[in-house]
Amino acid sequence: MAPVTIATPSDRAIVMTRTFAAPRSLVFAAWTESDLIKRWYGARDWDLVSATIDLRVGGAWRFVWRGPGGASMAAGGAYREIVAPTRLAYTESFDDAWYPGQALVTHDLAERGGTTTLTTTYLFNSRQIRDLVLESPMKRGVAEGYDRLDDVLREIGEA
Repeated sequence: MAPVTIATPSDRAIVMTRTFAAPRSLVFAAWTESDLIKRWYGARDWDLVSATIDLRVGGAWRFVWRGPGGASMAAGGAYREIVAPTRLAYTESFDDAWYPGQALVTHDLAERGGTTTLTTTYLFNSRQIRDLVLESPMKRGVAEGYDRLDDVLREIGEA
């Protein structure tokens, strides 16, 4: 399982990069098909119990998670750009906002020799919000989710 790398190329951005042993069409599908995303998206101790995806520019998405001790979390946004299977961009905000405002999230997928590099850029409203997110357990949650995604990609690649 590949590590997630994190960079802060500007005062407002976090860039996370991870490779997957799968074609980008499968990685893109895992981000855009509710049945697939529910199988992997989130930290190990959080389950995505609802994933509504209206995959069109201007279409809405909404996810609901259940976690330890009955905790819940929900987020949503709108799709801004969809270029299958190379790019996906959307807004993100949480119902119980643990950071203020919304982020613009962009996924760029590059494939080489059957391996896909996913580069995800989070653009926040300020450096303070970016730093708040960096101090959260986001990296652990993303890394655990991506490890789960490895398993899903292996399963659907063999199907």
